[in-house]
Amino acid sequence: MSTPPVPPAPHADRSLEDFGYTQELHRSLTFTDLLVYGLIFMVPIAPFGIFGSVYQSSGGMVALTYAVGMIAMMFTANSYAQMSQAFPMAGSVYTYAGRGFRPWVGFLAGWVILLDYVLIPALLYLVASVAMTSIVPGVPVWAWLIGFVALNTAVNYLGIEMTAKVNKLMLAAELVILAIFLVTGVVAVAQGKGTGFSFTAFFNPHTFTWPLVLGAVSMAVLSFLGFDGISMLAEENKESSSTIGRAMVAALLLAGVLFIVQTWVASMLVPNGAAILSGGDPGGTAFYDAARVGGGAWLAGLTALATAIAWGFANSLVAQAATSRLLYAMARDRQLPAFLATVSERHGVPVNATFVTAAVSLVVGLTMAAQSDGITLLGTLVNFGALSAFLVLHLSVVNHFVRRQGSRDWLRHLVFPLIGFAILLFVVINAKVAAQALAFAWLALGVVVLLVFKVRNREPQLAGMEES
Repeated sequence: MSTPPVPPAPHADRSLEDFGYTQELHRSLTFTDLLVYGLIFMVPIAPFGIFGSVYQSSGGMVALTYAVGMIAMMFTANSYAQMSQAFPMAGSVYTYAGRGFRPWVGFLAGWVILLDYVLIPALLYLVASVAMTSIVPGVPVWAWLIGFVALNTAVNYLGIEMTAKVNKLMLAAELVILAIFLVTGVVAVAQGKGTGFSFTAFFNPHTFTWPLVLGAVSMAVLSFLGFDGISMLAEENKESSSTIGRAMVAALLLAGVLFIVQTWVASMLVPNGAAILSGGDPGGTAFYDAARVGGGAWLAGLTALATAIAWGFANSLVAQAATSRLLYAMARDRQLPAFLATVSERHGVPVNATFVTAAVSLVVGLTMAAQSDGITLLGTLVNFGALSAFLVLHLSVVNHFVRRQGSRDWLRHLVFPLIGFAILLFVVINAKVAAQALAFAWLALGVVVLLVFKVRNREPQLAGMEES
């Protein structure tokens, strides 16, 4: 009696052609490239720019806030890792929700996360341009913004290999500046500067409540957004499909540790913590003020300049690359205009999607630059899009692995996704997002587009996918 053939393991590597697609993007990225990409996207010095806001919203427990945020994102990284192995292709949550549930669910998830991916480059350009104008007042915000957009578009157009090389240089520079701040700051604390050595950044019994901390996490999570962008490069990864998940977890862990350490040191150097707690940080200079206490004007200027370059060039460079891959993936499935799926034969990048991303970033950035609360509005919209899409991602893992495939890996396919879902849901509820009306209007527009597809018999479909 013959033995029946054994089906391939759920995580066995499958080629892009197995899913009905043609390999068009260049497979040239290694684990190191993906790790560097994720770290650059998150920005190792990201807390520099939003330290004051997180300090106020967390009651001074900024290090605890980043620790909780890292743990919450670890559960999300697990869900990304599971789905990236099952479906090793570009598209992130759009792809995973579409194949984990139904194509129309994927469309809505992709539509929602567009708020994150399409708007985050504009947010980064705007923050950096404002910072540069404060350093060089003679050059207006709009001029810096145009310059950053033009530079990043040129680098991304030259190919993902060029982007990867630039990423490594920028990451090294950021880590050097961070090391300078940490060494100088620790020495200053040891010398008695600032408020002295303490652990109040991790726990303050006078201000601690879970709603307070989780509300602050909704702001701090902006620093973590980007580890998920690694999944956008799945079709440019030349190693096994598990490399995507491993790179996400590694990038998230490394960045989280750096965030916790630098905010802890900065919190001990804050010159007037009570003023921040009561009045906030309207000028966005809290971290630089702490750096001034630790090392003087030169350290304050160095950290401010590093923030501008990191946000305006390094971070926005990879953000633009990730956004163009999302547009490419949705257009390839005829859920966005087909011209966005055009790939440059010479450079192997989604060229039209790259230029559209640049154009949107320019228009949105210039528009928001004229608004007094433009940065806040963009930030809340970005967070809403990301966290909402992450909620769908967790449910997709449960549906695909447990319901469809009958997985008994309860920890990775049920417990972790449900814990991640619960944490993020609580964060969203406690966030009290200022831009909820606009965000839900965007979601409603996506529903209308989906209904139009249905009326015109063009319901979302994914290549090679059978209904289940």
